Amino acid sequence: MLQPVCCEAYSSHEQRLQDRMEGKEDKFRATHPRVFTILESFDGLKPRIDVERARYFTDSMRQTEGQALVLRWAKALKHIAENMTVYIDDHQLLAGRAGCQGRYGILYPELDGDFLGLAIEELPKRKESPSYITPEDARVVIEEIAPYWKGKTFHEALNKALPPDVHKLTYDDPEGLASRFVVNETASFRSSIQWVHDYDKVLKRGFGGLKAEALDKLQTLDPLSPVDNVEKRPFLEAMVIVCDAIVHWANRHAALAREVAAAEADPVRKRELLTMAEICERVPEHPARTFHEAVQSQWFTQMFSRIEQKTGTIISNGRMDQYFYPFYQKDMAEGLLTEEKAVELLECMWVGMAQFIDLYISPTGGAFNEGYAHWEAVTIGGQTPDGRDATNELTYLFLKSKREFPLHYPDLAARIHSCAPERYLWEVAETIKDGAGFPKLINDEEVIPLYVSKGATFEEAYDYAVSGCTEARMPNRDTYTSGGAYINFAAALEMALRNGRMKKYGDRALGVETGDPRSFTTWDEFWNAYVRQHELFLKTAFYQQHVIINLRARHFAQPMGSVLHDLCMKHCLDLHTPQIPEGLNFGYFEYIGYGTVVDSLSAIKKLVFEERKLSMDELLEALDNDFEGREDVRHLLKSAPCYGNNDEYADAIAKDIDLLSLEYAKKYSPELGMNNDVRYVPFTSHVPFGKVVSATPNGRRSWTPLSDGSSASHGADVNGPTAVLLSNYTSKNYGYRERAARMLNIKFTPKCLAGDDGTRKLISFIRTFCDLKLWHVQFNVINRETLIAAQKDPEKYRNLIVRIAGYSAYFVDLSPDLQNDLIARTVHETC
Repeated sequence: MLQPVCCEAYSSHEQRLQDRMEGKEDKFRATHPRVFTILESFDGLKPRIDVERARYFTDSMRQTEGQALVLRWAKALKHIAENMTVYIDDHQLLAGRAGCQGRYGILYPELDGDFLGLAIEELPKRKESPSYITPEDARVVIEEIAPYWKGKTFHEALNKALPPDVHKLTYDDPEGLASRFVVNETASFRSSIQWVHDYDKVLKRGFGGLKAEALDKLQTLDPLSPVDNVEKRPFLEAMVIVCDAIVHWANRHAALAREVAAAEADPVRKRELLTMAEICERVPEHPARTFHEAVQSQWFTQMFSRIEQKTGTIISNGRMDQYFYPFYQKDMAEGLLTEEKAVELLECMWVGMAQFIDLYISPTGGAFNEGYAHWEAVTIGGQTPDGRDATNELTYLFLKSKREFPLHYPDLAARIHSCAPERYLWEVAETIKDGAGFPKLINDEEVIPLYVSKGATFEEAYDYAVSGCTEARMPNRDTYTSGGAYINFAAALEMALRNGRMKKYGDRALGVETGDPRSFTTWDEFWNAYVRQHELFLKTAFYQQHVIINLRARHFAQPMGSVLHDLCMKHCLDLHTPQIPEGLNFGYFEYIGYGTVVDSLSAIKKLVFEERKLSMDELLEALDNDFEGREDVRHLLKSAPCYGNNDEYADAIAKDIDLLSLEYAKKYSPELGMNNDVRYVPFTSHVPFGKVVSATPNGRRSWTPLSDGSSASHGADVNGPTAVLLSNYTSKNYGYRERAARMLNIKFTPKCLAGDDGTRKLISFIRTFCDLKLWHVQFNVINRETLIAAQKDPEKYRNLIVRIAGYSAYFVDLSPDLQNDLIARTVHETC
């Protein structure tokens, strides 16, 4: 018999896994039979690559060369809607998927066409998030799709546009196929950064209403105006076409549902299929009337958006508990809906999400997003546009569903504010304690004032939705879509120690030659050397971004995203246009390795220049040898003040480093026409970025992961979780608005949060997070022993869900490096 993992207390999630391994009945399965049946039909399967979207997109683009890009894109979507296979899945109550049945991913050759053929051969062998493709589909990609895109992709144009001094810090090969993992551009493996549509607009007006608006605007164009005819007319024609496309796609599902119903013997299932057909004939063309229609309409919009383009971190779902609530409230009052039926409809959406895998074809993109990463955030809670608490019955239903249904889709995000109700915080805390990593928390007290300072109205800022990993969007006001740079500042530190060089890349000077640090006699000399490398990296990132902004509109269009955006329709401009009047351009660059750099600089300042317990020569020798034979030096370095402990010495350095980026962003962002702000959100990139950085002065060994987000270095936070919050607070420069999200991971043992007392302690911790005006926090509530057991016996722990980087994933889907990274994070025994 399987021996259980020995722990003082289990989280609910861990206990369910233990019960399942012991053959005990899952009490929730009996009450959620439909969605468990659907989940078990595909869960754990390796995803298949579906090529239909890529094939039909390419066929259409081949036929429309020379036309306006937004018009070509809309015609391509119409061609896909007319020809792509549609499916009605067994047991499902919702229709609509972007690819084949089961677990699947789709291709975007407009992004990856220049190396798509090579990637198709490599994907099945990839260790991180592998997938498979049939031989015939592989042939189609290699012979029919990839050749058309060669020489036409954004990635190729960007690679050619970067001068040598920028290229050498960006790519590791002339073609730009491999990243240097120093100043990494991200714009070439996604068409847009994280995004949220105005779903409420679809539910209230339908695509028929949006089409009518476009037709009315076409009638008002000046027939003699060159601008109206060359720019506005193609845009508006594209809006009409894309509205027709999604309606046609929905009607094809309706026809298929009727066909399947005709052959169905079970009268209950036949009725479900006929209801599905009736709903698909109405939405998303017309306004939704019922909760079921609203959910189906949103689902069609969400899935067609995935067909339209590759949005970084997948398209997010906005404030579901707000825009679905009127339909829920009405149907409940009229006796047309029960809580159980509402949850079943939502969970049909969740299992539909779980079947779509956001494939990253490029090796760099794959390394950034392990475990089939996803961030289709569903936002709950927060405040209404007039600043009142927004929680309602549907808010609590989302939390209840997340506790009962063991799936890491959707990515649930809870907004927290100073007047959040005690019941809401209690249920949020109880859901966190469940142990699957949900929900992540976003702080209204930081986001809203910051967005108002950048130009939003209070009404717009109060109504923000969580988007992607930790960011926020204001539908109809946000307009920026270009991906920004991931900057490996631990590499800048290494270059300061190696006169502009990195051990990984040999004797080539990649950075500034700031001199031999053995010759430095003061801390200021070393600090200035680091600052020069830091500023070089920022200069490189901003150069990249300038080029990216000016290139992307020639390669990407987003007609469906544009028809759903007020400002795009008002000014007849595609959403990928660099400057849309009245829009707010919120972009960012990532600080990778924050804790690693802070602790390293702290050790150098304290031990080398102030206390002189270690010479620079001894330090460099220990680093060169990866501390082999010099454990005494490593131990000494790790004794220096560390970030994450509410230590004034280390936190002052952290604040100075943050200030470097803020001041640069404040000075040079206006030249880009955007807010290019500093963000601390690595996803899982702190692992591949660490693989190019040799040993660092905080005692970290060569090629191992860097610290993640604004979290402390692995094992460095020894003063408890509140000290971690205080270090985050102390290190922030609140007088600057050039800041974006900070991702913060906290890990607790289940014993620490056990019982009602544990819930109250967690609520107090959350209120402290809120009061300190930190942006984000997320939790793992799990025993270290469980993670180690899952490494040894992955099949037995197939359903173990953990929190990674703004998303949750199955632990066994992660690479050993990322698994070890999670295990190495400090686990707090007290709250």
